[in-house]
Amino acid sequence: MAATAATAVTAGRLLRLRAAGAEGHWRRLRGAGLPGGFLQPASADGDAAQRRQVAHFTFQPDPEPLEYGQTQKMNLFQAVTSALDNSLAKDPTAVIFGEDVAFGGVFRCTVGLRDKYGKDRVFNTPLCEQGIVGFGIGIAVTGATAIAEIQFADYIFPAFDQIVNEAAKYRYRSGDLFNCGSLTIRSPWGCVGHGALYHSQSPEAFFAHCPGIKVVIPRSPFQAKGLLLSCIEDKNPCIFFEPKILYRAAVEQVPIEPYNIPLSQAEVIQEGSDVTLVAWGTQVHVIREVASMAHEKLGVSCEVIDLRTIIPWDVDTVCKSVIKTGRLLVSHEAPLTGGFASEISSTVQEECFLNLEAPISRVCGYDTPFPHIFEPFYIPDKWKCYDALRKMINY
Repeated sequence: MAATAATAVTAGRLLRLRAAGAEGHWRRLRGAGLPGGFLQPASADGDAAQRRQVAHFTFQPDPEPLEYGQTQKMNLFQAVTSALDNSLAKDPTAVIFGEDVAFGGVFRCTVGLRDKYGKDRVFNTPLCEQGIVGFGIGIAVTGATAIAEIQFADYIFPAFDQIVNEAAKYRYRSGDLFNCGSLTIRSPWGCVGHGALYHSQSPEAFFAHCPGIKVVIPRSPFQAKGLLLSCIEDKNPCIFFEPKILYRAAVEQVPIEPYNIPLSQAEVIQEGSDVTLVAWGTQVHVIREVASMAHEKLGVSCEVIDLRTIIPWDVDTVCKSVIKTGRLLVSHEAPLTGGFASEISSTVQEECFLNLEAPISRVCGYDTPFPHIFEPFYIPDKWKCYDALRKMINY
C-alpha cells in the first residue's frame, strides 16, 4: 500500500511538472546522436528550434585545402573512413580489426570496407582489448600493416600492458632486429554529452609517459584524415584518439585523395602577441572561441596552438610562442592532476622562465570520475578558460 501511494504521489508530481511546460528550466541530456547538445521543454508556441542549445563548443572549419586536389564535404567519421579506404587500397598487407568493425563499427568509421576489401582484411575480434592489441603486434612484427580499433578509449586499459610493455619496447629490446612500427591503434576519445564514467575519458596522459609510441589527437575531419594516414605510415606504433563528439558535429571539405600531415608538429592556428593558448582535439574549438572573446571584451591578442601530437610533442613551437607572448594557458578535458598540461607547463617553465609575465594556467577537468548529468559543470568550457585568461592578464 505504501509503495502504491508513493507511486501515485510521484505520478502526480510528474503530471504537474509536465503541465508547467516551458515555465520550468528542466534539462535532459539528448538520448541519441553524437553532437550531445541539450534539450529544453518546447516553448508555448511549439517552436522546436528554440529547444536546441549550443554544446560547450562551436566547431570552426578550416578553409578548404586546395593543394591536395578535389575535395568533398565530410564529417569526421567519414574522413576516418576515407583514410582507412586509402590505406587498404594502397597497401595490400593492411588489415583492420576490432569489435564490430566488420559491419561498420558503432560509430560507422569502417562502414562499407568489409564489402569492398573482403572479410580477410576487415574483420571482427572477440571482446578482448588485450587480445586485439596483442594480435596487432603480432601482425605488425611480420611486416604487415595492422590497424586495430579499441571501441572506446575508456576500454583501452586492459590493453595497457600490451601497448606499454610490448609494442613500445619491441624495437628497443631486440636492438632493432624486430619491431611492430606498422601498428596503429584507433579509438574514440573524449566527452560526448552523455557518456558518463565509461564513455567520456581522455587517457592520453597515461601513454605520454611511455617512450616508444606516438599519441595523436585531431581537431577536425581534414586533420583527422591527414594525421591518421601519417600514423599508419609511420615506423613507430601509434595511438590515434578520435574526438567522438566531432564524428558528426564537425563537417568541412576534405581531399578525396590521400595526403599526410606531419606528426609531432603543432599548428599555430591564430597568431597573437599577448597570450598563448594550447589545446588538442575538441578543446581547440573552445580556446578559439576564448581567443575571440578576449579580443572583443579585453582587447587581448591570443595565439592559438593545436598541439595535434601529444608525444613526442612540439616543444619548439610552444616555447617560441610563449617567448613572444609571455603568458601560457593550456586546456584539456582530462583531470588536472597528472594531465599532459602539467608536462607542457613544466617544460615551458624551464625553457621560458625569464619570459613569463604571469604564472602558467591549466584549465582542465576536475580530479573526479567523469560525471553524467553534471558533465556541463565538469568540462573546461570557454567561460572557465576566459576567466583564467583574464586573471593572467591582470596578474
